[in-house]
Amino acid sequence: MFSSEPEFLQWLVTIRRDIHSHPEVSNEERLTTQKIVEILEKLNIEARTFPKMTGVLGLIRGASEGRTVALRADIDALPILELNNVPYKSRCDGVMHACGHDANTTIMLGVAKKIIETGLSSKIEGNVKLIFQPGEEKGTGAKALIAEGVLENPRVDCVIAGHMSPDLPVGTVGVFKGQGYASADRFELIIKGKGAHGGRPEEGVDPIVAGSYFVTQIQSIVSRNVGATEAAVVTVGKFDAGNAANVIPESSHLEGTIRTHSNAIRKMVIQKLKEMTLGIERAFNVTCAFKLHEGLPGCINDEEMAGFLHDVSKEILGSENVSYLPPIMGAEDFAYYALERPSAIMRLGSSNKKEGIIYPLHSPHFDIDEKVLEIGVAIFYEAVRKYLSANSV
Repeated sequence: MFSSEPEFLQWLVTIRRDIHSHPEVSNEERLTTQKIVEILEKLNIEARTFPKMTGVLGLIRGASEGRTVALRADIDALPILELNNVPYKSRCDGVMHACGHDANTTIMLGVAKKIIETGLSSKIEGNVKLIFQPGEEKGTGAKALIAEGVLENPRVDCVIAGHMSPDLPVGTVGVFKGQGYASADRFELIIKGKGAHGGRPEEGVDPIVAGSYFVTQIQSIVSRNVGATEAAVVTVGKFDAGNAANVIPESSHLEGTIRTHSNAIRKMVIQKLKEMTLGIERAFNVTCAFKLHEGLPGCINDEEMAGFLHDVSKEILGSENVSYLPPIMGAEDFAYYALERPSAIMRLGSSNKKEGIIYPLHSPHFDIDEKVLEIGVAIFYEAVRKYLSANSV
């Protein structure tokens, strides 16, 4: 069972707060990369960087040949102005670790430290790879690192990861048994009409009315085409048009996101959107240019690896503090690792209502109960120990 080590927890807190104070947005994590390398090198761990991108690959070689387990941590922050009044508040205006990637990074550094200092590295059969990945918020980092060969030489057998969860109280964790995160695609729609005076709308073709009708109509895609026990989301988050109250503009520009849990529903939603743009053209005499930007695939945990993490977590925290989680509509580029190797990602409870740590991911008030750092280390350290020992999964 888990028991805290105050000195080690303080080391983790210091690392996390340093990273939190100096956040860097996706693919610009140069200082973060440098800090990770420095910590790994102090632990005498091999650290590889990449000439054309940020991020670090650490490698701990075991006492003998065997399997290789990869631990992934995302390292990027978000373009959000932090509103927390804490000593470790972001020193970079408009940039904040509002998704807990500072904690994810700290946890995996803590696992590395513990593997070395407990002598586990001299006992395990196989290797541990530490993937400190840039660009998760842009959905680009995992794919780029895979292309750089992080799953090879030595070949990775499985990938595991954790993420902060303000939906769960600190001291509890959840694991996705299969489907974890949704696919995420983005679409753009440019509607071209004919500009006119706002007092003489009959002389123009109004792209705002056409766009508004489109936003209203797409609400029926999910409600009338997706089964009640299935899931999909279609949201328009951007609608730009016009510059003056009394002018009908020439065009309107809409952007939205599509989230689904199955490829069949994903294809259906995209097709329905395209069909609706054709209907808009005919009904309003406008011209529509629809563009789909394919995004992240759905993230599906390997059931055996998910069960393994679930069992390890129960040993650390007790069965009453560990659960299987239903799928969520967020997206995760961890999905690309899951397409390549048996993989599992879990959620680490990080909220504390008594301390006012209650805000959701991507909030300018987001923070964590830092006890989650030590809990995360305990789980992933034990996962490494078990996976790379004889008679493991």
